[in-house]
Amino acid sequence: MFTIDLVLKTTPIPLSVERKEAAAAEALYRQILAAVAQTPGRMIELTCEKQTEKKVAVLSSEIVAIQLSEKGAAGASGRAPGFFAQLLEQS
Repeated sequence: MFTIDLVLKTTPIPLSVERKEAAAAEALYRQILAAVAQTPGRMIELTCEKQTEKKVAVLSSEIVAIQLSEKGAAGASGRAPGFFAQLLEQS
């Protein structure tokens, strides 16, 4: 399972959606990245493959960070998932 996390300008908690396949996760990552690069911002609606009822819509101009990670990889290495895992390791 792959997780795509979005960090928004005014929200401290990332929004997450999941994809079962690496190719689908990479495609969604690229789609969001392209939307963020466009001016003006546009609305992006995302759904989750694990929880099909889970939907979120965000304005692309509000996204400040995107992370793609394999869900099982964090547990296997003992590292916490998320953007700040590397900062915690350096402390």
